[in-house]
Amino acid sequence: MLVLVVLVVLELTGVQPKCIFDEVQAQVTMVQAAANEPGLLQPTDRTGQRASPLRKSLKGKAPPTASSPQPIRIRTWIAKESNNLSEAEKKRMEAAVEQAVRTVSSLLSVNRVVGPLLLSRDVNKYCKFLWRNSSTANYNRCGRANSNYRTETCLDVTIPDDHLAGCDIYIHADSPHRTEVRPGGAGLADADFLLYLHIKSTDKCRAKLNILAYAAHCQTDALGRPVAGVVVICRERLKGETFSHQAAVQTVIHELFHVLGFSKELFHTWRDCSSMSQAEGADCSPQGKVTYSDGSGHMRIYTPSVISALQKHLNSTDPELGGWLENLGVLPGKVSSHWESRVFQGSIMAAELADSSSVRIDPVTLAALQDTGWYNVDVSRAQSLVWGDGEGAMFGSLSTCQNKSSPFFCSGSGFGCHYLHLHKGECKTDQYLEGCRVYKPLKNGSECWKKENPRRSAEEDSTGEIFGFDSRCFFSSLTRQNRSQFPSFISTVEGRCYRHRCTGPNRYQIHVSGSEWVECPAGGSIQIEGYQGSVSCPDRRLCLYSDITPPSDAVDTFPASVTRDPYGTLTSAQTWTSLSFGVKTSLGITAAVCLLAAVLVSYRKCCSCRIRIHTSTDEHSNL
Repeated sequence: MLVLVVLVVLELTGVQPKCIFDEVQAQVTMVQAAANEPGLLQPTDRTGQRASPLRKSLKGKAPPTASSPQPIRIRTWIAKESNNLSEAEKKRMEAAVEQAVRTVSSLLSVNRVVGPLLLSRDVNKYCKFLWRNSSTANYNRCGRANSNYRTETCLDVTIPDDHLAGCDIYIHADSPHRTEVRPGGAGLADADFLLYLHIKSTDKCRAKLNILAYAAHCQTDALGRPVAGVVVICRERLKGETFSHQAAVQTVIHELFHVLGFSKELFHTWRDCSSMSQAEGADCSPQGKVTYSDGSGHMRIYTPSVISALQKHLNSTDPELGGWLENLGVLPGKVSSHWESRVFQGSIMAAELADSSSVRIDPVTLAALQDTGWYNVDVSRAQSLVWGDGEGAMFGSLSTCQNKSSPFFCSGSGFGCHYLHLHKGECKTDQYLEGCRVYKPLKNGSECWKKENPRRSAEEDSTGEIFGFDSRCFFSSLTRQNRSQFPSFISTVEGRCYRHRCTGPNRYQIHVSGSEWVECPAGGSIQIEGYQGSVSCPDRRLCLYSDITPPSDAVDTFPASVTRDPYGTLTSAQTWTSLSFGVKTSLGITAAVCLLAAVLVSYRKCCSCRIRIHTSTDEHSNL
């Protein structure tokens, strides 16, 4: 079945997003390469034991197999219908897609397709009937052409004939003679997955203003690995006044993870490659059913890597700690293609992507992609999933969130801090939380890290707030001491922004306006000279996760806790900070700028060699 996913992005407008993925996918179909399809080679899985799929044989000789998994090559192709974009729209789209593709390619490796990637034609479209007698030579081959057959499509995109294998008709059941109906195309070189891009104002885009993009996978190889798909980007969202580069990148990554395997329609095709005792030349075995209902009736993914990742994340030894799947709008016993929001707030594969600063490419999602059996996944590059860290096997259950036993949930409708402490927040619920409440970023001015956010001057503000890049949200009741007739007045506790600096893991100091730097003991509270009230010091939230930093809309920002350049050099955020400080000290500001410029130029040149976005001006345009 063709899997269609629609991702709705919340833009902090107060509108709750809705994902219509499960509504639409049942309406469409997909093409899967047959293992015995004439003219096509057998595919390989990530063990590298067989030749790669979907290319014509050369003089009947099989090509060499790939030696080991390598970063997946995702080729992008812009549909000709999208050629009327303005220059600004095109640049925004290309920058977001390029960064998303680069990110996914750095995370997932496959046994690469040897030779050009050639997609299959849908036999149910070009063929009027198949030979069904299994004793005949041409069993399951086409016996008569469909005169109405025109072309292949993937969602709203027409697949160029040059990307497709040919199709033949076998007029007699036992005769090798065949008639060519369509010749095979050249295929695409250096590609393991073909991503068609369609930028258009579609009915779906116009129907819901908070849809940024939606996607589909439309072709798989004989072992079920997706090899082609479409991402439709709503053109209206590329306009400058509403466009967010970071949100666009995260959306495309979300869509790519869906079409590459995180989909309920593909769960049953996942493969088990964990056995080290497989015979030479053997394939990974099918995983079989991977989703089951737990004792409370909630559907979960039970695969080895997912269970292990959750045990580590929640600090639990529960051997059956499966990955909760979203149950909103899902019939009992059925599954969703998203993680349960109560358990996976902030995950890139949660049903709702809210503020882009809190979206994480988390270890549980990467574990699920590892368990597809199609990819080797660099799980070391996962971003910290702070939500629920160390909270135990019952975290996210309705009883946990409602009995106030977890610091990640809240009650009432007061104001406080978002759990990453980058934003002020309001205690709210939504359709996915099923009555549980969390602190969500305020609509306007909630970012502590934005220097321009304070609405009052320092002289007017009595709470001591300081906004800036190193500021974070703290629960505080501080108010400047009043020497008038109300010296004992204490304000209510709410989220307020103060500067912080790390002195060690889970250790930090804070700076309130007009005060000195003060040690803030994690899990405790402090008072500030010149102020009434106190400040609570969050435990295990600050100075513990090096990748939790204010977001950047810079095009070249890689959304991971560590960054690996195209040549494999591993550099952490702290290393870059130290390098920047050292350069400025020893070379001066001018030399530092020159050095950084040279690095960026070199990086861009390298990236341009790896990521290519092709624009189709004709259905048969030459690659």
